[in-house]
Order: sequence, then C-alpha cells, then structure tokens
Amino acid sequence: MRNIMRKSFIFLGVFVILFGCIIRDNVFAYTPVELYDNVWRLVNTKFVDQTNNEQDWNKWRHKYDKQIKTNEDAYVAINTMIASLNDPYTKFLDPKEFAEETSSIKGSLKGIGIQIGVKDGKLMVIAPIEDTPAEKAGLLADDEILEIDGVSTKGITVDKAADKIRGKEGTQVTLLIKRKDTEPKSYTITRAEIEVKSISQKTPFDMKVPDDIGYIRLSSFISRNAASEFRSILDQGQNKKGYIIDLRSNPGGLLSNAIYISDMFLDGGTIVSTVDRDGYKETSRAARGVVTKKPVVVLINKGSASASEIFSGAMKDNHRAVIVGEQSFGKGLVQEINKLPYESGVNITIQKYLTPNGTDINKKGITPDIVVELKEEDIKNKNDVQLKKAIEVLNRMTTGQEVAAY
Repeated sequence: MRNIMRKSFIFLGVFVILFGCIIRDNVFAYTPVELYDNVWRLVNTKFVDQTNNEQDWNKWRHKYDKQIKTNEDAYVAINTMIASLNDPYTKFLDPKEFAEETSSIKGSLKGIGIQIGVKDGKLMVIAPIEDTPAEKAGLLADDEILEIDGVSTKGITVDKAADKIRGKEGTQVTLLIKRKDTEPKSYTITRAEIEVKSISQKTPFDMKVPDDIGYIRLSSFISRNAASEFRSILDQGQNKKGYIIDLRSNPGGLLSNAIYISDMFLDGGTIVSTVDRDGYKETSRAARGVVTKKPVVVLINKGSASASEIFSGAMKDNHRAVIVGEQSFGKGLVQEINKLPYESGVNITIQKYLTPNGTDINKKGITPDIVVELKEEDIKNKNDVQLKKAIEVLNRMTTGQEVAAY
C-alpha cells in the first residue's frame, strides 16, 4: 500500500476555507509569464479530469504571453484559464488569499465564522463555525446567500464571495439570506478574529448527555492537533459505555485527521480510497490498532462534508457505527495546495475519493442509517432531536437491542 499522505497535507474542508488539499512548493517561476505557465503545467499534469472539462488545454498555454506584463496581469489570466475547468475547488490564490488560507489551517482567520460553497450554481452556507458571529446571528447550514452588502451573488465564485465576507475585525457585512420556504432576510454581522476550534465536549444548546456516554463534538478536521486531541478525550473516557461523535456542520479539513481518527475505531479494514486522473487507486487501511471497541453513534447533517464524510463512510461501511441525522453535503474530491512564487498558490482537484464499499459520494452525500431532521422550530426551541435520538440509539446498542429497524 502506498502512503496516501505522500509527506504533504491533504485538506478536505469547505470553510471560507475550502475542501481538500496537499501543500506543495512549486517555486520554479520567476517572471509573471512563467508564473502563468507554471500553473498551466500543474493543471495539465494533476487535474483529476484528463479532458480538462473536455477542452484542448494546449490552447491556453501561450494565449496571454503578450498581454502578461505584471503579476496582476498573470493573476487575471490564470483565473480566466482556471475558470474554464468549471471546478469550484480548483482555484488560484493571490498572496492575500494564500495567506488567509494558510492561516485558517493554523487555526485562525478574520471574518464572521462562516463556511460557504457553491452548490447547483447557488452560494450556500455549508455551516457556521461554532461560537462565532455567524452562529450567534442565526445563520444555518443550507442557507442561500442572495446578496453580500447589497450586491447579488449570482455567478459569484467562492473566492470572490469569501473576499467580500472577510474584513477587518469590528467592521460589518450584511448578507441577504434565503431559507427554505421563507422570505429572504437580511443579517448584519460584525466581523471578528475567528478561532477555528476542532474538538469540544460541549453540546449544542447545552443539552445534558448521560454521564456514562462519551460525547465528542468535532467541528472541523482542519487543526493539525485534531487527531491527538481526539485521542486524548478517548483515553480519558475509558469508563464510558459508548460514544456519540458529533460531526454536524463539520466542513472537513486534513485528510490525515480523518484517517487517524477512523483508525482509532477500526480493527482492520479500509478507511478510504482515492483515485487520480490516470485511474490509479490508493487505499488507506486501518493499521494502527483500535483504541476502543465500544458502541458508536455518528451524527451528521447537510453541513457535514468531505473529511466528515470520509469518517462517516468508513464507520458506516465497516459496520462500526450507526449514522444518525440528515444526508451529508456530498463532497468527494481532494485538492492539492501548490505554493507558487510571490507568496501565491493554486488549489487543484487531483483525486476523487471512495468509501470502503467503493461508493463515490460526490454531489450525493452519506445517507444516515436513521434519518432525523432538525427543523428550524427545533432550533428556536433549543430542542436537539438529533442528539436525543443518538442517545436513544446508543442506549439500545449497549443493551443489545435492534436499532436499524425503528
């Protein structure tokens, strides 16, 4: 088995952050034209779709040679070229955007604490980050963002939207939000410095969980310390009869974290496979030794994406956990972050991933074993019906009762 990590970071998130990547240095270019050509070559050799969106990629190589005089010229040309791929996750990052992305991996960013993505041509809230201005303002997963500061988001890219939403701490941004079956509503939110927390044992709405059940809320897989922090909680909870792993509104993060945390529960078996542009398949298997064999319930919702879906898929396909909640987001692609000259970068979709059963969940998501919808009325009443069901299911599992048929 080849090492799926290849000494680099694979990021699988959806923040105003993004989904899925490996960080690499590609500092071969020195002039603006060479910078453009470097990006062309990287896409030509790495993009997951060999047809490059069914086009002749060679037509782009020297298309702007005479027009590119400055770095800014190169940035415009690169963005035009990349847009032709029609992949929302393959994108060029200018120095400002690259710095913001690397800071998010380190665990901090400035904005409102919202994770966004484009789905079916619409700018959507994937999830608000826990305990941030976005969450406190009442934004929810699956909200559609119609306007940012009065300007329509029709046709906007995730990068451009993120740039408009981010800003200096203390300043405000107004979002026009369309929620299912409701009239659009404006939310004016004050920006702040956002700490990206990964692990918490605090429940939404401060709901009480029985003392003999271990509750772990994993809000993202982005922190490089997420796996070790998760392991520490497991080690401290050896007296628990079972665990509820809450991945709701978790947009993803580092692939390594998804693999390592899955490995803590699996005594052998496949965790995830990735397939590249040439059809080469790499498989990551549980091999480190199981930390606990106690029953597990995993909570997911429509804001659970990418690395969350890898973990959920591994636990589901290996019959290691019961999945409770709502259909997940459906992001089954891996991106590589390539560092470029002038402190810029480019994210390129290089692989798709498959669950242990060989399922491609991209644009489909993970289907829960037990579907429980958390309605807006439940949120207003602080009634976490999904967590209540998870507790009920875990209690049944620990007493040997059937859980799949009710």
